[in-house]
Amino acid sequence: MAIMPVYFEVVSPLENIVEDLKALPPARLEVAVDFVHRLKRISEEERQAILTQTAGSLSPEDADAMEKAIEEGCEQINEHGW
Repeated sequence: MAIMPVYFEVVSPLENIVEDLKALPPARLEVAVDFVHRLKRISEEERQAILTQTAGSLSPEDADAMEKAIEEGCEQINEHGW
């Protein structure tokens, strides 16, 4: 008797959520949409807390290096490109 290999499909949590959403009736889907939008919003207080936590996290040298890289890599016009 031959042993058949077993294959497992790895499904991401996002894929599971999408499949669950597809199965919802329209009224419940609207509830889910509202909930996701509420999760997505960040309050002004949360924004300020994030800024406070990250302010000053770069050394002056790192900030200068980042600024130089942006100027060199991003502030160029390619007349033959977009």
